[in-house]
Amino acid sequence: MKRLLIVAHAPSPNTLRLREAVENGARHPDIEAVEVVVKAPLDAGPEDVLACDAIILGTTENLGYMSGALKDFFDRSYYPCLEETQGLPFAFYIRAGHDGTGTRRAIESITTGLRWKLINEPLTCRGDYKDEFVEQCEELGMYVAASLDAGLV
Repeated sequence: MKRLLIVAHAPSPNTLRLREAVENGARHPDIEAVEVVVKAPLDAGPEDVLACDAIILGTTENLGYMSGALKDFFDRSYYPCLEETQGLPFAFYIRAGHDGTGTRRAIESITTGLRWKLINEPLTCRGDYKDEFVEQCEELGMYVAASLDAGLV
């Protein structure tokens, strides 16, 4: 059994819907050999990263940067995971009110330092909230979990 860790900041009902959509996609009934663990960034730590086979990160765009909660997760996890998780498959999504560019750049910078392997184009849910964001997040969760299940990552 492989483990998919979802670490996503969800401070509002809409961002909670996105995190739940990622989880729902990852728990698709056709995906049988993947355990899904969902945690808020302040509840997740290096032990969770060390125990997973892939990770999906989710964040809001806050002042052109990732959420403080996700940054705190990285601050606590970076050095304990640096040598142990190189090549970890990951994907991420951003709920961006504006463009999400600074948030994407920050996540890419940190994960490049960790030497994690990006397995899907980052998903940026940009602008006013749209119901289609839920479907996109569900597809992201399903893609990552199915890739793990099939042994592709």
